[in-house]
Amino acid sequence: MTKPLGIGVIGCGNISAAYMRLAPMFSGIEMRACADLNAEAAHARASEFGLRADTIDGLLAADDIDIVVNLTIPAAHFKVSRQILEAGKHVYSEKPFVLSREEGEELARLAAAKSLRVGSAPDTFLGGAHQLARELVDTGAIGDVTSGTCFVQSPGMEMWHPNPDFFFQPGGGPILDLGPYYLSNLVQLLGPVKRVCAMSSSAQEYRTITSQPRAGEKIKVETPTTIHAVMQFQSGAQVTYCASWDVWQHGHSNMELYGTKGTLHVPDPNFFGGEVRMTQKSSFANGLPAWDHPFSQSNEDGRANYRAAGLADMAQAILEDRPHRCALEFALHVVDVMTSILASGDSGEFVEIKTSCDRPAALGIADAQALLA
Repeated sequence: MTKPLGIGVIGCGNISAAYMRLAPMFSGIEMRACADLNAEAAHARASEFGLRADTIDGLLAADDIDIVVNLTIPAAHFKVSRQILEAGKHVYSEKPFVLSREEGEELARLAAAKSLRVGSAPDTFLGGAHQLARELVDTGAIGDVTSGTCFVQSPGMEMWHPNPDFFFQPGGGPILDLGPYYLSNLVQLLGPVKRVCAMSSSAQEYRTITSQPRAGEKIKVETPTTIHAVMQFQSGAQVTYCASWDVWQHGHSNMELYGTKGTLHVPDPNFFGGEVRMTQKSSFANGLPAWDHPFSQSNEDGRANYRAAGLADMAQAILEDRPHRCALEFALHVVDVMTSILASGDSGEFVEIKTSCDRPAALGIADAQALLA
């Protein structure tokens, strides 16, 4: 049996627990150490999950660490990922991968020079529901996709997150925070984006935290909190995307794709599972194939949660010398689309997307089973 790749984590905040809890489900990876600028946070996570607490420099120099997972705040993703590559380690970043196309291109050059892999969340598009949607698109069940809609709208992050400040700073906002889930899924379903246009605004100058322990504190809003965008894909499809933290309630579906033969209703790409519905023009009724995908199965609190699937796929791809699905080029294209939407919202003009990418390979049932321990 091939020896698993050792995984180290930099950044021991909220999301780190999910990676540490779920990583043992997958083959090819083994969580070994964690580090954080706050040594107490690293020691707390290490104690919770039976890992080694280390300094950042110590983790980067450790011989038993092959891939470092970058779970720092978005504004630090580029700097920390570059530091990981310079240390000779593969890097897998939490989303958003970077905050500009130029940052991503610099990491691509560095990774190529050192023959290292770079991957990035989100990996929710590998979930069973979204891979069923991929199967239906690829087999022409709804014909050629000509258009679609996406909606992700809520009152905001200050109601539940203990330290929500970064959500409202440059690098945050509903596009860069939530957009990776929606746009990654759209690109894996439809291919790369050609150009975008958008309008953006903020409903409030300050947000009041209502979550504990900082309830009552105010946060200055420094990034748009409502964005309405239209994306034209290279395939010719055009998709409307509305993202907002200024909406108390709405009745829109998360994602709908409209094809020449029918309509596909895709569940929230923030999650791995959910109900996929399809209406074909010949029947006006649901007609879905049997789809016993491993990443559709509820495994945590009644939901399918397979976070670290993208990390495991990258580790296996390194061992098997094949492309990984949550690849740098894919993540960079999504960042290019998101930052172009924000630029269009500022200028009011169409923005041509400068990057492109291949669609990641579909993750079928057998492929998903092969990722599990």
